[in-house]
Amino acid sequence: MILDMFDLGGKVAVVTGSDTGLGQGIAKAFVEAGAKVLGVSRSPSTATQEMLGEDNFKFLTADLSSLEPVETIINTAVETFGRLDILVNNAGIIKREDSIDFSVENWDLVMNVNCRTLFFLSQAAAKQFIKQGGGGKIISVASMLSYQGGIRVPSYTASKSAVKGITMTMANEWAKYGINVNAIAPGYMATNNTQALRADEQRSAAILERIPAGRWGTPDDLMGAAVFLASRASDYVNGFTLAVDGGWLGR
Repeated sequence: MILDMFDLGGKVAVVTGSDTGLGQGIAKAFVEAGAKVLGVSRSPSTATQEMLGEDNFKFLTADLSSLEPVETIINTAVETFGRLDILVNNAGIIKREDSIDFSVENWDLVMNVNCRTLFFLSQAAAKQFIKQGGGGKIISVASMLSYQGGIRVPSYTASKSAVKGITMTMANEWAKYGINVNAIAPGYMATNNTQALRADEQRSAAILERIPAGRWGTPDDLMGAAVFLASRASDYVNGFTLAVDGGWLGR
């Protein structure tokens, strides 16, 4: 049956940024599809655990602005659930400042979380997949700014453009091990990262006017795409960034 290809029963996933928003929604989708999830976030993912239950969801607090937690994340997933099958690189930050005044601090912080740690966590997950045998799935959360320039977010644009690029690079090198590496590019989502935009009535109205779907996205809108890319249904999908944007890029 075709629906069996979307079943994540027996799979173990790591989802970063699992305390709120898109990461919480992806963790929920995976558990509903049958997986066990280790959530990683800077703040404890207690609300996510209460939602999903301690048997299905455990969490680890970590600061992903450095590489220090990478080994601990992979080891904790394996020690807790016995293996690792899926990594979702969802954690990310954004700093808004005019490019003419943009600080080195804001550049480095965003690039470290959104790009540097993302790559080396993916590398560590890939090594675990290869050690286990049987392949694995890596899904990174990109952005509309993987395709566009945006304004006042130069480091975010650079990092999300890099996510799209290194997704293709990793897919090219790791497909031979049965590892699928893909990304999701969310459109304008109602999350913490867009709170300032949604609070700006003029900016929010301009954004909504361009979205054919006529609304901000929600974490629920990413659930199907995440399960697809984490499941056997996507076994021949490699190096692709899937837009879930209400039609934004089509305008």
